Amino acid sequence: MMVSKGMWVRDVGRGSVLCWGVKILSEFGEKSKDLIMVKNHKNHDISLVGYCNEGDHLALVYELLPNGDLKEHLSGKRDKCIINSSTRLQIALEAAQGLEYLHIGCTPPMVHRDVKTANILLDENFKAQLADFGLSRSFQTGVESQDSMTIAGTPGYLDPEYYRSGRLAEKSDVYSFGVVLLEMITNQPVIKQASENIHISEWVGSKVNRGDIIEIMDPNLGKDYDSNSAWRALELAISCSNPSSSKRPTMSQVISELKECIVCENSGISKNRLDLEEMNVSLDTLVDPIAR
Repeated sequence: MMVSKGMWVRDVGRGSVLCWGVKILSEFGEKSKDLIMVKNHKNHDISLVGYCNEGDHLALVYELLPNGDLKEHLSGKRDKCIINSSTRLQIALEAAQGLEYLHIGCTPPMVHRDVKTANILLDENFKAQLADFGLSRSFQTGVESQDSMTIAGTPGYLDPEYYRSGRLAEKSDVYSFGVVLLEMITNQPVIKQASENIHISEWVGSKVNRGDIIEIMDPNLGKDYDSNSAWRALELAISCSNPSSSKRPTMSQVISELKECIVCENSGISKNRLDLEEMNVSLDTLVDPIAR
């Protein structure tokens, strides 16, 4: 599946141009499932502007978001800016809300099947939207899992339980989201090829035992994060990426915990800044005015 960029000149005189992403699908199975998504998209799932249905081919027209995808920002590609810890948590929350909508808000409920940082797109305000529903499939409400004809997904993000059994469930998305969250926290590759293909969850596990959050956090963040919030987010990511689906939380539970992480993060950073300001004031009072 290839996504092409399309442009529509809305007002030639004023130079008003709108940009769209156009994805061409040719398989009938994909066509039928993506047509479901045309009527099911919502705030945190990428908006479909329209589609063109011609024979066995289907073209889906998506809105094109100006800040690209999350993977580009984490990797530093295309001179993307470093996203701070508060914004990362907000992006994680919005992506989680998009998945929750697929799982319990769609009719029928859907499993994304390809949750990864490259499929989390960012608008001009860094609001996150889930993209690429080409692999999405519906599942029966109240049924934990069902057989899937073809194993699909991206290596590293793929639920190992789904890979072994071929049985698809919404908890497969939860696993992939957990890997995404680990990636957002650490900025480590999902699979460390230079270290005998060590998965990011294994790398984090080895660091957690030492109890030093600084070794785990993305070094680009410096010390501009709240350690309590970081630990909570890390514990959530580890829980989501548990090899056993029965031990993973639901996306609704993930959302609840992420909201707590955000509150903790914002209050912690505010307190640190207040402490720093108080320290500066104290230092100022100790300085001899003549020396200034």
